[in-house]
Amino acid sequence: MDSGQSKLKKLITSLLRLTRVWNLLIIALAQYFTAAYLVDTGAITNPRLFLLSVSTMLIAASGYIINDYYDVKIDFINKPDRVVVGKSIPRRYALFLHSLFAGIGILIGIYLSVWIGAVHIFSAGLLWLYSNSLKRLPFIGNFAVALLTGLSILVVDALFYPHHSLIWIYSLFAFFMTLVREIVKDMEDLKGDNTFGCKTLPIVWGIRRTKGVIFFILVLFLALVVLINRLYAQLPIEYFVLFLFIPVSLLIFWLLRADVKREFTWLSTFCKLILVLGIISMAFV
Repeated sequence: MDSGQSKLKKLITSLLRLTRVWNLLIIALAQYFTAAYLVDTGAITNPRLFLLSVSTMLIAASGYIINDYYDVKIDFINKPDRVVVGKSIPRRYALFLHSLFAGIGILIGIYLSVWIGAVHIFSAGLLWLYSNSLKRLPFIGNFAVALLTGLSILVVDALFYPHHSLIWIYSLFAFFMTLVREIVKDMEDLKGDNTFGCKTLPIVWGIRRTKGVIFFILVLFLALVVLINRLYAQLPIEYFVLFLFIPVSLLIFWLLRADVKREFTWLSTFCKLILVLGIISMAFV
C-alpha cells in the first residue's frame, strides 16, 4: 500500500513538473486579473472565465509536454535533473497526455466561442510546430512562444468584448517580456542546443550580438508602451516607472554583466518575476 502511494505521489509530482504547474498558474492569474481589473470585477465569478482559464492551461500544458517529448536528449545536457519524459513518465504516455490535454482544451474553447476555439486550435498547432522544428531556428521559435503568451491575455477580450486599450498594452507587455525571456533561455541552454545542431540566436550570432538584440527589443517595447499609453490609456508615468522602467533597467544592467549559465538562469527567472509584477500592477490601474 505504501509502495503504491509512493508511486502515485511520484507520478503526480512528475506530471506537475512536466506541465510546469507554476507557469500554468501564472497564466490563470493573468487572465483572472485581466478580467477583474480591466473588464469588470464581477467577471471573476463568471463560470465562462473559469472554463477559459482551464482550457488555456490545458493547451499550454500540452505544449510543455510535447516540447519535453522532442527535447529529451537536449535536456539531458542542459538540465538533466529536470528530465521527466523517458524517466518517470514513459514517452508514449507523454504523447497521449499531450493529445488528451490539447483535445480537451480545444473542445472547451469551441464551446466558449468559435473565435476562442480557433485561437486554441492555432495555439496547439503552433506549440507542436515549435517543439518539432521552430525552436531550433533563430528567433522564429522565440517569437512563436511570445505570440502565444500575448494571446493568452487577448482571449479575455475575445470572451467579454470590452475592447479596452489596457488589455492590448498588457498583451504587448506579455509578448515582449516572453520574447526576451525565451532568448535569454537560449543563451542559458547554449551547450545542449549547439550539441544537437540547433540554430538559435546565441549559436548563430553569438552571445554579444544576441544581447544587442535583447537590448533593441526592450527599448522598442518601452517606446511602444509609452506611445500607446499617451494615445489611449493616459496612465500616470509614475505607474510605468515603478512597475516597468525600474525592473527593465535592472534586467538590462544584469544582462550586460551576465556571462555564464547560472547568470542567464537567474535572468530568465527575473524575466518571469517582471511578468508577475506586470500582472499584479493591473490592480493599481
